[in-house]
Amino acid sequence: MNHSFDMVIDHPRHPFEDDTFGAGGFADHSTPLIRNCWYVAALSHEVSREIISRRFLGTDVALYRTLAGEPVAVRNRCPHRSFPLAKGKLDGDTLVCGYHGMQFNTSGRCVNLPSMANVPSNAQVRTFEVVERAPLIWIWMGDPDSADSAAIPDTHWLSSPEWKSVNGQFSFKSDYISMHENLLDQTHFPFLHPGAIGTPEYARSKLKVRQEGNVVIIDRVLKNSPPPGVYAIPTGLTGVPVDRYSEARFQSPAMHVAFARIVDTSQGAGRDITYRFNISHIFTPETNGSIHYWWFCTRDFDLHNTATDEHLYISSAKAYTEDVDALEWILDVVRKDSEPQFDLNFAPDRPGLMMRRILHDLAVAEAGYAPDCMQQCQK
Repeated sequence: MNHSFDMVIDHPRHPFEDDTFGAGGFADHSTPLIRNCWYVAALSHEVSREIISRRFLGTDVALYRTLAGEPVAVRNRCPHRSFPLAKGKLDGDTLVCGYHGMQFNTSGRCVNLPSMANVPSNAQVRTFEVVERAPLIWIWMGDPDSADSAAIPDTHWLSSPEWKSVNGQFSFKSDYISMHENLLDQTHFPFLHPGAIGTPEYARSKLKVRQEGNVVIIDRVLKNSPPPGVYAIPTGLTGVPVDRYSEARFQSPAMHVAFARIVDTSQGAGRDITYRFNISHIFTPETNGSIHYWWFCTRDFDLHNTATDEHLYISSAKAYTEDVDALEWILDVVRKDSEPQFDLNFAPDRPGLMMRRILHDLAVAEAGYAPDCMQQCQK
């Protein structure tokens, strides 16, 4: 599927839009969240025998592990009096509500109700399918019959011994449409992240955009130009002209990934040295206005150098904090400014518009069988 856009496009982006699914066929901050998608619930080390709770797509979920170590996700709300099950306890693999002692197995069925001899057949709590692919635990919040683990995005480099990652996480107030748009917008790099990630030359370099199904891909090449600080210091190429290749992908509603190659051509013909970085941005909407966000900066060289680890962590965390701040400021303006506003879009914004059209179409398609998702934009 290919879409073309004019150089300048006007379309409304206003908190009081009549179009539930976004303006002019493009998703925005008020568009119902996509439920039929694999999202990350937690990092593997975060889920243990101690029950934790998180909100995903407007639903509170309790997470824990069985005695065998398998992750379990259930709705964090007892069907009797709405007591949060995460405030209960585990008895073996049985989840015990802390209010009236109702006991639920890992399938969500109540197996014991202390106040009654026979357990009513409707005494059950919803469970969610989870799949662990370390270091991530993925959750499916949509139609249970549509869950297919084959659709979980590939992140093999996060667990491969041939790669080394530094990572961090945020919980912040923004919408995931803007988050994807920010990651697809590479022209902001030298201004919001000066010196660290972007350079003016990179922002002006030619990009190629293509769409494969519901995946948006940006290819960009910049030759004979020094790399930015985040890459220059660990490669030892500060001020050295290199060839820089990048592929950025809107992979799914839950994930954006960028593959970068820094090629040192200064060693002479046939002696090029290539340094690879994979940048993974993984996020799960809590609501239409809040996000759980995990990031990973992964490299395939100098794996045991702790100074490189520290540099990449500090540089990455600084840049992503700047993104988080910017996105929170943007959503605050959009929600509080009652004066009609039209955002302009230019040619470099094409990848973001392609993403927004995909999410708009997915939301429209889901509304046919999940009318309750319409309520998400009100939360």
